[in-house]
This record gives sequence, C-alpha cells and structure tokens, in this order.
Amino acid sequence: MKIKQHIFQFKTILIGILLFQFQFGFSQEEKNSELYKIIMSKDSLLFNIGFNTCDMSQFENLFTDDLEFYHDKGGMSDKAVFISNFKKGLCGSPETYKSRRYLVPNTTEIYPLYNRGVLYGAMQMGIHQFYEKSVGKNESLENAKENFGSTARFTHVWILTNGVWKLRRSFSYDHQTVNTAGTKSAIFDNDLEIEKWLTQNNIPTLGIGVINNGKLQDIKVFGELKKGITAPYNTIWNVASLTKAITTIVTLKLVSAGKWSLDEPLDKYWIDPDIKNNPNHKLLTTRIILSHQTGFPNWRFMNESGKLNFAFKPGTKFQYSGEGFAYLSKALENKFHKPINQLADELIFKPLKMTDTQFIWNEKADHSRYAINYDTKGNPYEPTKNKTASAADDLLTTIEDYSNFLCSILNSDGLSKKVFNEMISNQVDIKKDKYFGLGFKIYDLGNNDYALSHSGADKGVQTIFLLLPKTKQGLVIFTNVDDGYKVYEKIVSHYLGENGRKIVDIEMK
Repeated sequence: MKIKQHIFQFKTILIGILLFQFQFGFSQEEKNSELYKIIMSKDSLLFNIGFNTCDMSQFENLFTDDLEFYHDKGGMSDKAVFISNFKKGLCGSPETYKSRRYLVPNTTEIYPLYNRGVLYGAMQMGIHQFYEKSVGKNESLENAKENFGSTARFTHVWILTNGVWKLRRSFSYDHQTVNTAGTKSAIFDNDLEIEKWLTQNNIPTLGIGVINNGKLQDIKVFGELKKGITAPYNTIWNVASLTKAITTIVTLKLVSAGKWSLDEPLDKYWIDPDIKNNPNHKLLTTRIILSHQTGFPNWRFMNESGKLNFAFKPGTKFQYSGEGFAYLSKALENKFHKPINQLADELIFKPLKMTDTQFIWNEKADHSRYAINYDTKGNPYEPTKNKTASAADDLLTTIEDYSNFLCSILNSDGLSKKVFNEMISNQVDIKKDKYFGLGFKIYDLGNNDYALSHSGADKGVQTIFLLLPKTKQGLVIFTNVDDGYKVYEKIVSHYLGENGRKIVDIEMK
C-alpha cells in the first residue's frame, strides 16, 4: 500500500510540474547560454564523477538536505535513504558489478525558474541510458563486456541557494528494458559508441567544442582524466602551441588600438643576446614573427650550440618557430611593462570570462580536473609545470574557455577590419592551398572560401582548431596522447562536412 502511495505521489508531482510548464510557458535555454552550461556541468559531476565512478566525496555535496528522489519502479527516497541505497547497491560490490550512465545526445532540455524576476532554480529534462557490466566466473570487471541495461526519462529540479546549485528533486521514470532511445550507426550520434571508438584507438581523453553562427553550440568530453576518474565537462588541458593563438590576438588587439605596429623593427624593444652581433635582427618585425618567417629554429635547444641563430634571412621563407613568439613577447613586455600573461588576462581572459585559462601552473588551477598526458603505450608523462609564462606553449584551458576565445575571433571582437584582413591574408606559402597568415594557418577551400587553423603537439598533447569565418563555424579538438591526431580526420569530416573533407585532402597532398 505504501509503494502505491509513493507512485501516486510521484505521478501527481510530475503532472503538476508539466502542467505548470504548460500554463506559464517556460522558455527553454539555448545550448550556449550560461545557465545551460552550468546545469550541464552539474550533470557531469552528478553522473560522470558520482554515479559512474562511485566517488562519494563530490556526489553527496550535489544534493540539498531535503532531497526527494522519485523512481517509477522503486518508490520515493529522501537524501539519507537515497545515499544509503546508492552506497549499498550500485557501489556495494564494485569488483563484480558496474553500471554506467550515458546521456542520449540532443535530448536535454533546460528551463529557468524565476520568482518575481529572480532566478532561483532550473528544470532539466532528458533521456539517458544505462549500461552494465556483470562479472562472471574467472572474469575481471575490467574485461567484462558492457551490455545495455535500460533507457529512462528524467526530470531534475536544481535550486540555487547562496550562489550554489544543488539538486532538490529528481524524477526517474519510463524505464524500458528495450533501447527506446535508439542506437545510430554513426559514432558521433551516440556517446557510448564514441567511448568505444576511443578505447579502440587508445585515446585516454577527448574534448570537442562545436561552434555555429559564431557561438559555442556544444561541448563534449569523453574518457578519463586518469585511470578510474571520468573526465568532466570542464576538464583542464595543456593545449601546447594553441597558446600562440592567444599571443597572436593579444598582439593584434594592440595593433588595432594603435598601440603597436606590425612592421616596426622590434630591436627598439628587444634584442636577444645570442643574435646581437647579427645584423639580421634589425629585420625582425611582428608581421615576420606571426607568419613564421624569422629564420629561427623552433627552439634554440635544438641547435647543437644551444643558442639562437638565423638559418636564413628573415622574411624570405617559412619556418615554424616557437622562439619567434618568445621573442615577440619579450618586445611586448618591454614596451608595456607587463608580462604576457597579464596582457592576455586584461585583453582576453577577463573580458571573455575565461576563468579556467592560464599560462602558469599554480594554485589557481584546479589540478584535480587536469587531463594527464600519455605516450602511445599508456605511460603517463609528468605534467609541464611552468612557473613563468610562455607565449608559445603550454597554455592550460578548457574546451569551453578556448572555444569562446575562438568565437571572439570569428566575431572580430577587438580587431579592426584592417587588422582582421591582414590576419587572414596569405603572408607566406607552406604548400599547395595552404598558407600562413598572421598567427594562423590558412586553407584555400576554393570558391573564395577559406579556413583558419592552428595545431598543438607536445609530449602527450595533440590539439587542433579549425575556423570557417564566412559561415562562422568552428571546431576544437583536444586529446592527451602522443598520437591523438589519428582521430582528427573522422571528427573534422563529421562536424565540418564538405569543407572538413577539403581540409583533410589539402593535408594529405
């Protein structure tokens, strides 16, 4: 009798919520809204950190003290009973049983809740699937096959109290033991298939940012930070040479403001001691550095002497160089009396609210969210812990932060029309249909169309972004393994279609 009462109560509350929604006409949040991102980050913590890994340290703190959980098969639970059942059931024997929850793509809806114009909560609705591993005799949990368990709908009521979002009501219903959500053949339409694909390709962690109409549309993060720890929505990555794009835009914003020049000789502000006796240093300008025509090696330590030198006369041909960006940052710092990280903070990070982005490894970064870097055999690298900022390498950031930075480029934020046109103009040839502009690779896609790009590679780091300025589309891909580049082609072709395939073809020539 008591169970029937709980089920009746569950149905009554749920119908009340749906009628309230119908009567007052909730406005669904867009995927790029701040509220949508906040609730999705909470969803990631709730399931990827809590449910999927049994990490109780964060799990319990996500609920209000008066939590009520309604289940169409198991009745109603308060917080104490819910936590107790979770510990004894799902997490009671992790060595013999494991269940994972996957959110079905494109099913999430989020609606704000207001009281007299003040936001106090949000409703989240969606469909999720559960897959289970059950260990048989003489079988390890790690090697056990993952099987489909059930599909269910859910509704969560999140409450904002004293600036903190917590789950107050949770409804889990319409459980089906058949796969009613459907399983599509394309791996990018099914999170579980993507996870399997990554496992097959030995990719520990993958992050994808999708930009449409100059706005961040979607963030996807898959895999683990390290063994047994699921990568959250706001995973922090070392993105290697994608740092150079930040330095580029800092510089071009200063040019747009009339505070810096593309073609003024840099010896007015900086001359490296290694080349002070070589007259070629007088030819170095911002334009030459941003288009990688300095004649410098990538890094001076690669030279037998360990010193900086010119391999050719600056401005005569292309040679990629991190040293060039380090040289430019010295000149900027001497002119403006600020380190490059402070200039980036003032001109980019603070205006764009990139709170998880920084040049230096220090206590400000949440290192518990850092994606450990690996070699191709699965051995971890020690993280690079810069104590001073590098203008060319080792930026720490998230998919969300970096994607929003790229959106600002697509929207020409802080860049004059003249400077933007200089940035996207071919400064030097690399190969057929591929050039370097100011700070970015340029792909000629034909029909007066083009793409901007930059990639990053270090020990355990493979990252890339692609921008289509004419349609304001973009794609960000972060991986944390030496050969992470091997997944680029499928991802680029899927998200950027024909233009993505053109870019792949140019690279393959």
